[in-house]
Amino acid sequence: MAHTDNPVQTGIGHRPSRGLGDILLDRFFTTGQVLETERIAARTIRLRIGGPALKSLSCLPGQHVRVLVDGDGLLSRVGDLRTYSVWHFDKDQGELHLCVLDHGDGPGARWARTAEVGQQVRFRGPEGSFVLYPDAPYHLFAGDETAAPAFGPMLRVIPDATPVHGAIETATEADRLPLPRRDELTHPLRGSASAASSEVLLEAVRALTLPDTPGIAYLAGEARTIQRISKHLVHERNWPRRAVRTKPFWTPGKRGMD
Repeated sequence: MAHTDNPVQTGIGHRPSRGLGDILLDRFFTTGQVLETERIAARTIRLRIGGPALKSLSCLPGQHVRVLVDGDGLLSRVGDLRTYSVWHFDKDQGELHLCVLDHGDGPGARWARTAEVGQQVRFRGPEGSFVLYPDAPYHLFAGDETAAPAFGPMLRVIPDATPVHGAIETATEADRLPLPRRDELTHPLRGSASAASSEVLLEAVRALTLPDTPGIAYLAGEARTIQRISKHLVHERNWPRRAVRTKPFWTPGKRGMD
């Protein structure tokens, strides 16, 4: 993160000058400002973004936004979209929080690492159908670090009386996000093993003691790992496919995931 001497920044910046490109982008994107940055896990940066325009938005737990993270000209900026789950949304305050994985040196990681209070942020959404199914008898969550920001707000709104099960894999303990109901989940560590086609996460899900009847599963993270866990639920636990909701956030070598 860029602000190692002060891990939390807060404040309101000045409105930058606006040109023709800004006016055109305003037709397609919501504009806010960075209000705060904080490293909330070893490799995760939380950005609090706010502004009057955000008060007109709506967001369901699990939905995402697509952020313009880089570029100097209008066309290059539109090409540099990165997708992030909304960690927290406050309509009354006109704020949303994003959790960005700080890995590598791609446009998204650089944007989060160097974000400063007052910096302008443009994004589309919130949007997406990977949301909580409210009438489920219980909820099952499985994913890696990239899934945790979507799972957090979903877990937050589940009634206390509704059971929760799941496994959230990370490389190290320091990579874990402060998830609601975390004591009801398992937290396998893969260490230096790859998160792609993760045997660690698959075995953690296999080891879960679940009710005899299916609930609703939410599988997110690396695409091939999701496929393996989905097959386990459908073929080994006899869950109907409609009870398994998936969101592949990344796969090795796919452009736009950085």
